[in-house]
Amino acid sequence: MEWSIQEIAKLAGTTSRTLRHYDATGLVPPSRIGANGYRYYDADALVRLQRVLLLRGLGLGIPAIAEVLDGQRDDEHALVRHLEWLRAEQLRLDRQIASVESTITALRGGEKPMAEKMFDGFDHTAFEDEVVERWGEAAYADSDAWWRGLSDAQKVDFQDASVSLIVDWVDAHERGLDPAGGEAQALARRQYEFLAGIPGVPRGTAGPAKDYVLGLGDMYVADPRFAKNYGGVDGATFVRDALRVFVEKNL
Repeated sequence: MEWSIQEIAKLAGTTSRTLRHYDATGLVPPSRIGANGYRYYDADALVRLQRVLLLRGLGLGIPAIAEVLDGQRDDEHALVRHLEWLRAEQLRLDRQIASVESTITALRGGEKPMAEKMFDGFDHTAFEDEVVERWGEAAYADSDAWWRGLSDAQKVDFQDASVSLIVDWVDAHERGLDPAGGEAQALARRQYEFLAGIPGVPRGTAGPAKDYVLGLGDMYVADPRFAKNYGGVDGATFVRDALRVFVEKNL
């Protein structure tokens, strides 16, 4: 069975332009090109695309993804390992989301959040091996040293900044702002600068990598646990669209 490039773009939540780029870079070539010039993809190509999208969700750029795929020829074994990691990550993210929701509830109620409840799920040491494998020992060491070096007050400030961004994104969406407008773009810049302050985030030449920021926006929409923080899929889509405009204009 085969699918056209338009069908795959719709199924995968991506664009035909992205798929053509993956073809041009050799990342996901189509299984065949018809006489009409259209690209068609079979099941093997879809498995490879799934792996690429999973790795993109981790913030890897195209050269790094190509290197990973070249080093892991057994698709089934690689996907099993990735599934194990995703399940562990899901548990961690569930704890983080509950922690952030608790903080938002406290702040909206005019209360001070309880420090002992604010950092559940933020222990990245449980995933040291995965981080080292994907981004190297230096990336893990940088992020670990940064987090451990923060005082309790600095950790609270970091969480406050994160929650403040979420609240402002929700407010901007509820007011019906244009994602490409000045206020939404100012929020996108705040988000970018917030990410830039976190050691270990995949880097471009001047800050967080373009692919990483775009992948983050896509994840907000695709994962209902993240979308919930922004008021649902519509709110998360607003954030993603604003980040895309910011990236295209500035990175």
